Amino acid sequence: MDQSQRQLKEDLQVLRIDRQRVAERQWRLPRWAVIAGVVAIFAVIALGVSQLDLKTRLGLGARAVRVALASRRGAGGPAPVLSASGYVIARNQVEVGSKITGRVVALFVDEGDVVRRGQIIARLDDRELRAQVHQARANLEAARARLAELEAGSRPQEIERAKAQMDRARADLRNAEIALGRTERLVREGVLQQQALDDARARYEMALNAYEAAKKDYELARIGPRQEAIELARAQVHQAEAALAFAQAQLDNTIIRAPITGTVLDRYVDVGEMVTTGFTSDRGAKQALVTIADLSDLQVELDITEADIAKVQLDQPVVITPDAYPDRHYRGVVEYIASVADRQKATIEVKVKVLDPDAFLRPDMGAKVTFYEKGVEAPSQGATVMVPRAAVVTRNGRPVVFLVQDGKAVMQPVTVGKEEAGYVEILDGLRGGERVIIGGQEALRDGDRVTVREGDD
Repeated sequence: MDQSQRQLKEDLQVLRIDRQRVAERQWRLPRWAVIAGVVAIFAVIALGVSQLDLKTRLGLGARAVRVALASRRGAGGPAPVLSASGYVIARNQVEVGSKITGRVVALFVDEGDVVRRGQIIARLDDRELRAQVHQARANLEAARARLAELEAGSRPQEIERAKAQMDRARADLRNAEIALGRTERLVREGVLQQQALDDARARYEMALNAYEAAKKDYELARIGPRQEAIELARAQVHQAEAALAFAQAQLDNTIIRAPITGTVLDRYVDVGEMVTTGFTSDRGAKQALVTIADLSDLQVELDITEADIAKVQLDQPVVITPDAYPDRHYRGVVEYIASVADRQKATIEVKVKVLDPDAFLRPDMGAKVTFYEKGVEAPSQGATVMVPRAAVVTRNGRPVVFLVQDGKAVMQPVTVGKEEAGYVEILDGLRGGERVIIGGQEALRDGDRVTVREGDD
């Protein structure tokens, strides 16, 4: 019995599994087995990816989404052909400067004031220029007096005096002639020396010359000044008049007036500062005093892409919606299309005239312009687009909607307005009629394949 139990125990010992050896054998698998296992795993993954990609290509892996149509408010009106954004500008906007250099002694306007053309807006120091005007006026009076004297000729008293001087010279000449004859006779008789004759002859020649000079003076006094002298005096009068006009113009330039009727947008100087006409620095004299714009004549300046410029024509009706007041709309018309494109931006400049501007529109404000077919009447308000609130999601910090185009989700940035009754107003980015995704777009990416759920399209 003991023998049989001992044999059974030995048999059981043989059959016992050594767990440590089994574990060591498991961790010591051959290298080829490990490599084969890794390859098999990657093959399974690749197969799964390829099958998923194949399903996506066949439309079997597309995401199912719900859609709705973007509706244009004011249905029944004309459909817009283009929308673009730009900035409000004033057609007439001028920087008012000074024609002379001077110091501002008075300033009569401030920003926001409405001024009329010709209204005084500032005065410059004019003391030196007033003195120059007085000097120029005195010079003119002197030149006119000289001209009047020459044009009037010699006075009767001057003519009589010249005639008397001529008669006196004639009498002196006659006396010198008699003395010369007497001296010649006495010299021949030997009473006087030759020296006395020479002296008498010299006195005679002097008397003759004096008579000739007095005779010419009398003739000049009788006929008056030469015409050339009168013309020279007249030219001097004109020169003095021009000098006075220039000095007066410089004095008038110290009074600075508004060149147009409009509103003061900016004021650059204060009383006591210098203004100039030349180059200035930040710390030097100013070139401009104020900027004035006519806010009753406004335009919207836009850059239209070359791809869309064919949709724009002169006199085409538009509706203008300022970004600051999306609930306000203004009628307009295309007034200018640039003749040359901007090569860098691939755009063409277009200007739209605002037909009914008011105090809400200001220069440099952003505005959306909606273009309509030429010949149709634009609606009284802009063609705003409404979409369900669920259609608007945020990507990279800005609102977007996803459109369904050719079986794909296309991400479209939008500008949103007010929200009412579960709908959001789209100010820019949609024209109306697009299919927007309203369900299932949370995980969508631009370009993902989508299928529209039955009954949603």
